[in-house]
Amino acid sequence: MTPSASEPARHVLKQACSAVGLDSDGAEPLRLAENQIWRLPRQRVIVRIAREGQSAAAAREVRVARWLARENVPAVRLVDVEQPVEADGRPVTFWAELPPHQHGSVEDVAELLARLHSLTTPAIELGYLDPFVRVGERLHAATTIRDDDKQWLNALHSDLLAAWAERPAGLPDRAVHGDAWPGNIVRTAGGVLMMDLERFSVGPPEWDLVSTAVRAKTTGAVSAREYDRFCAVYGYDVTAWEGYPVLARARELRMVTYAAQHAARNAEWRSQAQYRIDCLRGRSGPRPWSWKGIL
Repeated sequence: MTPSASEPARHVLKQACSAVGLDSDGAEPLRLAENQIWRLPRQRVIVRIAREGQSAAAAREVRVARWLARENVPAVRLVDVEQPVEADGRPVTFWAELPPHQHGSVEDVAELLARLHSLTTPAIELGYLDPFVRVGERLHAATTIRDDDKQWLNALHSDLLAAWAERPAGLPDRAVHGDAWPGNIVRTAGGVLMMDLERFSVGPPEWDLVSTAVRAKTTGAVSAREYDRFCAVYGYDVTAWEGYPVLARARELRMVTYAAQHAARNAEWRSQAQYRIDCLRGRSGPRPWSWKGIL
């Protein structure tokens, strides 16, 4: 981002930091997109500036972080200031900067999920899990895919919404992370911890487990041996549950629409988006498929 383009972003940052007594001088942008992430190097603070209209989500993320801290679950920690705050209509939160870290292993994911799912559902407002959050929005934004493919994906979305509502019984509802993959379960020198708490909700623990299962069964990003270890550490194989195909298809649809949305803004994503669609439509042979890119 050019210096001139970053000026509005710096204005929001300065306003938010001033509201909680932090100094934004010398702030370093880490990501300046719809959601902005800044680093205050002298104070070792990470500032997250969400999109307009996300105040409720930011407040929920703060509630979740405080609950995890009370339960001694290793996770990113809030800075001890009153938050979230709003600056120019955008909710802002403040986090302690992590030490150097890397993606966790599938065993790390299983261990932390088992710990999370063992907790009693907290008495805080989390909302119920929506596996299809932003799917419709992403499909609308996917302007580079063919009309027949978009119609097929919209029909799949509708079918899965109905199947989700009628899914078979499974594990008891718990607080779930919502996006539990190794990029959000990271390892530092001090151990493993959770990041990106914005998708926390109440729902079936199977949703957290399906992410790794799909990486094993759909994309092959997780080997059979790694998946066996994941199941052994967690103590359950979600693929044996009769509701697995519904949740797996929902996760696959999310992964396809993510790529399709990005393809509308970045030509480098177009072939991958089409490949993912072709896979779901049965044009590229049976699973596992070799999907590239994040998610």
